[in-house]
Amino acid sequence: MSGLGGLNKSPQGVVIGLVQLQLPVIETAADLAAQTRRICEMVGKARRNLGTMDLVVFPEYALHGLSMDTRPEILCRLDGPEVAAFRAACVEHRIWGCFSIMEHNPGGNPYNSGLVIDDRGGIKLYYRKLHPWVPVEPWEPGNLGVPVCDGPNGSKLALIICHDGMLPEMAREATYKGAEIILRTAGYTAPIRHAWRITNQANAFCNLAYTASVCMCGSDGSFDSMGEAMFCHFDGTVLAQGGGRPDEIVSAELRPDLLREARTGWGVENNPYQFHHRGYVAVRGGAQDCPYTYMQDLVAGRHRLPWEDAVRVTDGTGCGFPAPVRDYRGPEDARPADAGRGTEGAP
Repeated sequence: MSGLGGLNKSPQGVVIGLVQLQLPVIETAADLAAQTRRICEMVGKARRNLGTMDLVVFPEYALHGLSMDTRPEILCRLDGPEVAAFRAACVEHRIWGCFSIMEHNPGGNPYNSGLVIDDRGGIKLYYRKLHPWVPVEPWEPGNLGVPVCDGPNGSKLALIICHDGMLPEMAREATYKGAEIILRTAGYTAPIRHAWRITNQANAFCNLAYTASVCMCGSDGSFDSMGEAMFCHFDGTVLAQGGGRPDEIVSAELRPDLLREARTGWGVENNPYQFHHRGYVAVRGGAQDCPYTYMQDLVAGRHRLPWEDAVRVTDGTGCGFPAPVRDYRGPEDARPADAGRGTEGAP
């Protein structure tokens, strides 16, 4: 059930378009400006393509490509021209948008950041990727947690980026904060295809959430991104799925009202509730302790794998990056001077 891709929108529905954007090559500030214009043009295509669409989602690396280039001249700021253009495009075409930027960080490596902008140009959600795809990516680990925002037509949205979705704790955290639709943007290439599909489905079912996920698409002459836009129902089934055609916009209608009904009405497999109410048939309210050693150890600062000392890849030197010399300073370092005045979900 996807309303024929959103053609038949219900009063309670949220229609989302996932853009399998052609993978660009970005080497100069002029390239960055041209790609910004292209993304804004695709916002217009999304609106013309489907008048019922509420939200158009662009993949990770849509603006910067897969070069992993950290030169300041091709990085973005929340108050810079690229984000201003995205905000203006959402206003012009009366549509919400989800965008990817590599964000300047005066204190270290750039952040891999995502934005959800509403149809009035307001930044409703601002997220920095918590789990860069090591050892390949050089981005600073995110320090803003997993924000959730009010989305179109009364929905609740979260955004996780690429490798974030391989860690079940990420989707669970989004759900715990109230997310009903979990967006996942990525730049993945073909070797990850199987893991991409099963984690999108698992993140949906394990959390009784809709997942809407999309990768970059096509070749830049070196890498081949896979597209693979994918909507999953909260029971884990696939609602709609794209292939490998660049610039295709794959759409579906999602129904948060039915999701809310399941979250409150299901007995069997009501996973988010039953996680913290173990065995409620036997004991009143269920057990509400934390039996998970890894959670206890992580909070206590003593998390350590049994095979920790045998792990061979522990930095990015094998991918050409110098070994880091800075320690992570944590969320207290989350407030850059250009942190997007007038935004929701921003520091």
